[in-house]
Amino acid sequence: MNESKTNNINWYPGHMAKAKRLMQEDMKIIDVVVELVDARIPYSSKNPDIDTLAQGKSRVILLNKADMADAAVTALWKTYYEEKGFTVAAINARSGNGLSAVTDCITTACKEKLERDRKRGIMNRPLRAMIVGIPNVGKSTFINSFSGKAVAKTGNKPGVTKGKQWIRLNKSVELLDTPGILWPKFESQAIGQRIAWIGSINDQILVTTDMAEKLLCFLADRYPGIIAEHYGIEENTEGSEHPGAELLSRIATRRGCLKKGGELDLERAAALTVDEFRNVKIGRISLEKPSDIG
Repeated sequence: MNESKTNNINWYPGHMAKAKRLMQEDMKIIDVVVELVDARIPYSSKNPDIDTLAQGKSRVILLNKADMADAAVTALWKTYYEEKGFTVAAINARSGNGLSAVTDCITTACKEKLERDRKRGIMNRPLRAMIVGIPNVGKSTFINSFSGKAVAKTGNKPGVTKGKQWIRLNKSVELLDTPGILWPKFESQAIGQRIAWIGSINDQILVTTDMAEKLLCFLADRYPGIIAEHYGIEENTEGSEHPGAELLSRIATRRGCLKKGGELDLERAAALTVDEFRNVKIGRISLEKPSDIG
């Protein structure tokens, strides 16, 4: 195993500490914080630092990539966050599904501020929204889709957005984009694992086989039958000391992932498994439910 890689996920590059400091300064001039989370992990992809930084601000949560998540579980998360006082919408920034509700979400979240402005005779002043989110939750894609033009650089790897910029989305809303930031220490390794599964941590610092084995164990537990259906393998691992490794070996055999000499290429099978999960080829999967929290 490459010793530079780790199963103990805790990654916080220096530029993210700087982004957090800048965000703290910018909070003074904005009206509402719009936080994008990944609908597959709405708790694990929600940065707890934002709750501290955004105290006293109106809040919107957008459950992005909802097309990749289990719809029934996404509905549970929408209710969960609404009960905590957030204005919430499930969206798919890439297809544009759900984006028509975002401006209404922002104005609903800011209704008290708008009423105060109205009483002071301040009319038609755009609301200033800050968009935040951890790397790879789709912020740039959201901004491009919502504004109708490619104003933010997009990419499929963490850290593409490096600076900040104001974007006039429409007559009602101005958006301050910010780089994606993670937090210095995850509450648990389970949270770090889920974030790694969706691709918000650089795969180069992770052990792909370990990540795939844990993902397969999760799928077998939460979505029984889905591995057997997708890969055409026996899913039952009763009696196995290492069920994840057993499933990965079966996938490698089924998909013909072999090295020279016929040895199973588990690295290739692991990369294939993680990639097919991320590209929704295995199915629409949510990695956590509100009932998992705590």
